[in-house]
Amino acid sequence: MIILSTTDQTFEKDISESNLPILVDFWAEWCGPCLQIAPILEEIAIENKDKIKIIKLNIDQNPNIPQKYGVRGIPTLKLFKNGNLVETKVGSLPKSALLAWLQPNL
Repeated sequence: MIILSTTDQTFEKDISESNLPILVDFWAEWCGPCLQIAPILEEIAIENKDKIKIIKLNIDQNPNIPQKYGVRGIPTLKLFKNGNLVETKVGSLPKSALLAWLQPNL
């Protein structure tokens, strides 16, 4: 699987140890828009595997990191570079809009 999961316990390590930008998908199983955007993120991960890493964090199972980063609605996408938060998007977006948002950081 090209998209991996992270947890409250592994999040900081996961985002700080990557040479690539990391897009974190804050989601939940009951969230319709989260399920809608999941295959789009999978496509982006496959097509840009040498440019970006995508990881998912289930907010129901891992409440601490979403609270730390002020996640109030899902899906929330947060882009990290060199371990630092650089961009945030809330809500489901079409693939073209997601790529346009990500492009300056790839």
